[in-house]
Amino acid sequence: MVNLYRDTGVVLRTHKLGEADRIVTLLTRRHGKVRAVAKGVRRTSSRFGARLEPFGHVDVQFYTGRTLDVITQVETVDAFQVPLVADYQSYTAASAIAETADRLSAEEGEPVLKLYLLVVGALRALADGTRDSSLVLDAFFLRAMSYAGWAPALTECARCGLPGPHKAFSVAAGGSMCQDCRIAGCVHPAPEVLALLTALLHGEWPLAESTLPGTRRDASGLVAAHLQWHLERQLRSLPLVERRPRESTVTSGASPQAGGSATRTPEGQAVTAGASPQARGSATPERQVLPGQ
Repeated sequence: MVNLYRDTGVVLRTHKLGEADRIVTLLTRRHGKVRAVAKGVRRTSSRFGARLEPFGHVDVQFYTGRTLDVITQVETVDAFQVPLVADYQSYTAASAIAETADRLSAEEGEPVLKLYLLVVGALRALADGTRDSSLVLDAFFLRAMSYAGWAPALTECARCGLPGPHKAFSVAAGGSMCQDCRIAGCVHPAPEVLALLTALLHGEWPLAESTLPGTRRDASGLVAAHLQWHLERQLRSLPLVERRPRESTVTSGASPQAGGSATRTPEGQAVTAGASPQARGSATPERQVLPGQ
């Protein structure tokens, strides 16, 4: 029928509607972000209510409605939500991934195939549990930022293009900066931090997984600050993300803080993983997280 269409998608979030319905937001393969009504899913007798929980990878049939489409059939493709809800660290990372995907796919009905593949790959990596959830999350952030056109300059100067690595990093300027181009408010991450960001962006997992916890914390702070700077708002789920305890300090002047890593600017201002986009010297990036990469 003309009014029916089918697509595979990932459930990003849900909202209650009336006494028994929900509005479900999905990121689909062919139709981009879709908001649809799932009728009666909050009743215990619902046939597919459990399949439409956040992080579920499903095959959905929609009926085109006047304002919102209606979900008429659901089949599970991957039940990512089952292992994710059983592990708090993975669950919080998945929540940040879903919120970021929702923000980056602002226009409903616009195909965003690469972003969809990024989300599915990242959730699959988290559900498998074979990689550290913090590394998976930062890799997703970096690659999603690259998809959105906000990838930071890591191996060259963001302003003049001079090959690096360089010691200064500025979110506002777009990444690493050479000595001649550096501006006020730059942070000075250790070389290992920039090497980790580059490895995550390009899927060099053996190198990324060999890094020290302190290096991962500092990299997470730059990634989170860079992402939120370009989104022009703070991710609500990011401060809740559970990171592994920081065991060492790699970046000069960095100090561990609850809820995220910290890199200090020359003026002594700390930039944490949960920093707001207005924080001076903050930073962030991202690409596709697929199995084996």
